[in-house]
Amino acid sequence: MQKKLWWALALLVSGLIQAQTSEKELIGNTEKTVKKTVDTTSNGWKTKGNLIFLFNQSNFNNWLAGGENNISGNLGINYDFNYKKDKITWDNKVIASYGLIQTKNADFEKKTDDRFEYNSVFGKKAGGYWYYSFFMNFRTQFTKGYVYSKDANGKEIRTENTNMLSPGYLTFGPGMLWKKSDNFKFNMAPLTSKFTFVDKDFTLPNKAYFGVEEGKSYRYELGFYASGYYKFDIMQNVTLENTLNLYSNYLDKPQNVDLDYTTNIVMKINRYLTTNFVFQTIYDDNAFAGFQTRQIFGLGVNYAF
Repeated sequence: MQKKLWWALALLVSGLIQAQTSEKELIGNTEKTVKKTVDTTSNGWKTKGNLIFLFNQSNFNNWLAGGENNISGNLGINYDFNYKKDKITWDNKVIASYGLIQTKNADFEKKTDDRFEYNSVFGKKAGGYWYYSFFMNFRTQFTKGYVYSKDANGKEIRTENTNMLSPGYLTFGPGMLWKKSDNFKFNMAPLTSKFTFVDKDFTLPNKAYFGVEEGKSYRYELGFYASGYYKFDIMQNVTLENTLNLYSNYLDKPQNVDLDYTTNIVMKINRYLTTNFVFQTIYDDNAFAGFQTRQIFGLGVNYAF
């Protein structure tokens, strides 16, 4: 699978480079005689945000087909604040979400979502759609996470496994940014530092806790990082947003590529009501030897700001 991912990445990069070459050939001699000017039409800060609350509830009474009463809610924020001045661009995005579900026969409420992420990419124009860049990404969660099981009497119990900043991920490095618009961009950083922070009291033998050595509070990696973002309208009032992050650690098993992909489909009903579908998959063999997935679907109250 990792080879297929890298082949797909190589083909995408090759296509972008060829597109730039073709563009330069078409402009050709005209650029030699016409003085270049800097686009200043969009200078300054541009901000946009979205706050959404998803609510689901199921209730059963004498329902012969079976079912379990439950109630759940998810609150999410997606906020962009981007800056441009002449040849400088600085894109920032904050994603935060939290959700809980309570079922009738469960002893504990359980999380359906818990995420905080901040992305920042600074770029200086190199030519065409290309920028010299420096990026930073930080990810963690808000509250404690648990592993659930049952005791000898069949009663549900839970064991604390994660918390805010355990794990916490900090990734940064220089690279090259290809940016056609705020809704279509791609960044590559071949010398990326990655820190994984944890509570050392949670660590386990054989680096079984997010790849961190037992008794240590962080892990350092150096590798290649690539990220892509593409948002477009499928049809009127239906928007599809895609985010892809790839990372290969030069220092340990570089063939095991970490993957984090999220797709978010928003179907607008009116100004305040939307139907939302979110799907995320993560592959990180330091955390879990397989794919992690989550999916959220529901009717949401939406507020843009």
